[in-house]
Amino acid sequence: MAESCLFCRIVRKEIPATVVAETDHCVAFRDINPQAPVHLLVIPREHVPSLEETDDPALVGRLALLAAELAQKEGIAESGYRMVVNTNADAGQTVFHVHLHLLGGRPMGWPPG
Repeated sequence: MAESCLFCRIVRKEIPATVVAETDHCVAFRDINPQAPVHLLVIPREHVPSLEETDDPALVGRLALLAAELAQKEGIAESGYRMVVNTNADAGQTVFHVHLHLLGGRPMGWPPG
């Protein structure tokens, strides 16, 4: 884990977060600046700066499966939800620790961004 990484610090419980789920590989918590009624971040416990820097083909699968489970628990699975992974600065990644945004609870526009 990176010592100064915001999300690593959340994993280590050095910074408070509203954690909604934890597995051996992932942690999910509510976004502090929600863009939808449900806006969760799902992150790996391991520090990986971006998708470009992972060597674990199962990483995205673990994040997505936990997000889908949380969509059910949050009551947004039936109406629909969006999963977003921003990769690097031009895509809007601001915390350089891989994370999946789970958004739902309102209609989503297209195209995004």
